[in-house]
Amino acid sequence: MIDKQFLIDFETEVKERYEAGEISAPVHLSSNNEEQLIKIFEDVNEDDWVFSSWRNHYHALLHGIPRDILMDLIVRGKSMSVYSKEPKFYSSAIVGGIIPIALGTAKALKMKQDDTLNKNYYRDNKRKVWCFIGDMTFESGIFYESYKYAKNFDLPLQFVVEDNNLSTNTPVDETWGGKRDRPSDVIYYQYKSDYPHHGTGNWVLF
Repeated sequence: MIDKQFLIDFETEVKERYEAGEISAPVHLSSNNEEQLIKIFEDVNEDDWVFSSWRNHYHALLHGIPRDILMDLIVRGKSMSVYSKEPKFYSSAIVGGIIPIALGTAKALKMKQDDTLNKNYYRDNKRKVWCFIGDMTFESGIFYESYKYAKNFDLPLQFVVEDNNLSTNTPVDETWGGKRDRPSDVIYYQYKSDYPHHGTGNWVLF
């Protein structure tokens, strides 16, 4: 059972190992959103697909990627591109880059769900695609295009917006000139991380 302290301890170790020089590639850490994510992942099934961004450690752990395997990926420089076949987990460092992939996965899953001859018909009808994005990505065109497509075709795609009110180092409302109203069926929560948006603390911006 993963609890709040488990998540905090993991990110603390990543921070310490990065600052000790064991991790040479960028890492993006989370804090103060443990309880929100634990609650959200109560509804994520083990057969579901989870898509995430560069700030993905908590998502990966909560979806079932073992702690040691995730830490090994991070130490080898893959913090921003964590992936796993089982459980189904994929992330990308490209802003909005994971959204069309999540959309395509949901489309394929919907086609399987509509195929009554599918031997895994009942299992596939319980599956869902989850896509975690930040508030900066939420304001982008690719989100709204994909959201509208998923809505129009009733795809099993759930968006989760994690709002820390930062677009790299600039408040999102300043970057975009304000924030849009969010659709009621998009899961949304706000948090303020103890870590800088761009990394662990002792960083040179890239």
